[in-house]
Amino acid sequence: MTVVTASAAPPSAPRLEEHGLSPRKAVHWNRSPARLYEETLRLGTGRIAHGGGLATNTAPHTGRSPGDRFIVQEPGTWDAVDWGDVNAPISEDHYAALEADLIAHLSAQDLYVRDAVAGADPRYRTPVRVVSESPWHDLFARNMFRPTEGDDDGEGAAVPRLGFVVYHAPSMEADPERHGTRSGAFVVVNFARRTVLIGGTAYAGEIKKSIFSVLNFVLPEQGVLPMHCSANVGKAGDAALFFGLSGTGKTTLSAAPDRTLVGDDEHGWSDQGIFNFEGGCYAKTIRLSAQGEPDIYAATQRFGTILENVALDPDTREIDYDSAVLTENTRASYPIGFIPGASPDGRGGHPTNVIFLTADAFGVLPPVARLDAHQAMYHFLSGYTAKVAGTERGVTEPRATFSACFGAPFLPRHPAVYAGLLGDKLRTHGARAWLVNTGWTGGGHGNGARMELAHTRAMVAAVLDGALDAVATTADPVFGLRVPAQVPGVPRRVLIPRDTWADGVAYDAAAAELAAGFKRNFERFAGRVSEGVRAAGPA
Repeated sequence: MTVVTASAAPPSAPRLEEHGLSPRKAVHWNRSPARLYEETLRLGTGRIAHGGGLATNTAPHTGRSPGDRFIVQEPGTWDAVDWGDVNAPISEDHYAALEADLIAHLSAQDLYVRDAVAGADPRYRTPVRVVSESPWHDLFARNMFRPTEGDDDGEGAAVPRLGFVVYHAPSMEADPERHGTRSGAFVVVNFARRTVLIGGTAYAGEIKKSIFSVLNFVLPEQGVLPMHCSANVGKAGDAALFFGLSGTGKTTLSAAPDRTLVGDDEHGWSDQGIFNFEGGCYAKTIRLSAQGEPDIYAATQRFGTILENVALDPDTREIDYDSAVLTENTRASYPIGFIPGASPDGRGGHPTNVIFLTADAFGVLPPVARLDAHQAMYHFLSGYTAKVAGTERGVTEPRATFSACFGAPFLPRHPAVYAGLLGDKLRTHGARAWLVNTGWTGGGHGNGARMELAHTRAMVAAVLDGALDAVATTADPVFGLRVPAQVPGVPRRVLIPRDTWADGVAYDAAAAELAAGFKRNFERFAGRVSEGVRAAGPA
């Protein structure tokens, strides 16, 4: 059957047949947002929201499916991957069966192909091709990855070389018995073949996080630390990193009006400085407001933005950001240029400050604390926070968790590899490290209250402008963290967690419980770190 080609393949790019595909329907190459809107509306998989965004629904998968993520076990990964629950192995035979079935499925669909790159630094960028059956997922890839050389929003951009290919088929369900998966959903990375297979889920975040996992595997060998963090740069060129899991405030706190946004989620730290992996933002929008986060709010009201699982008024198509009728994990995907003053090249110098964000569900960690080098390593490896409802299936309310390097689900290698790189770079470039708790105060979840955003912003501003560098500190009696005696714009009683609780004895019990959790969690790292790092945890 003759293939009907909707737009020509870039002349320098491999054709789909070189990936084993035999398209029998239309193939759309690097379509513009307007064309992808039209295709999405034609298929009935999206609606135009008031303001111009494209609203989509990914139910039943409204978050990542970490239990459905696999890495192909082959000679190149056998000793390099930290196998376990996070990095579940899948055999080459099972992969071959799944790839064959997925390619057969895609060959029978209209296809949307996006050629892009991951990584703003030309020395380390990785070309990415996404082949999807869904036009709005193609738009997502366009928003989240960076354009290839010569892409001027036209069609058929040149591709310098091919890196990883993502085969994306949300309508295809896997057969666990035939394909070796755990359910119908799957995200499978094959480093030997440089491919990613995604199916059984329409949640767009699987596309971006699969490539983040790829970069977490390949970049450490080049001396680059891949990081789950946001980044911005001050007027004096001082860069700052914000580590933290989803919902801890990476996007909110890095989008500051007086600083240049480098990126909101994924970065690399090389010998030359930091660089963004992405070309867009994937912001959480639950309870988003124009007053609290004006730049992000404005970005969600623009043509080209994808509004994932947000609630719309059926008549006016007005967005209800307070509604969690579909999920707490409502999202907006938009080009980083939608944020005023965002860095056009996605790069910055070596960080002056490194901030670890945590949403402490127990309400016992101080809202801001200074870390010495050993404490920085300890808390980076611990990665304590609270999972936010809806971010992953099965999580219905905030839950205490430890996620190594603030990104364990995306780390193919042992966490000590990334921690070692961080320690080297902190020492080499003299960056200051801080812990900022954006979680609960005055009690744990259900009793206390979430930290006021205004107070958190004031603490972060004080860190970044150096206002806390000479301030006296006191040691937290349980965790040993150095807590500033005062922070401009923040009541003193807020700085000492025990003082915010009505019942000090209850605080002591909660603090002891969390301290014990830290110790239990860190046992798995103790044999791969120095004595100084081992001793940097709770007393």
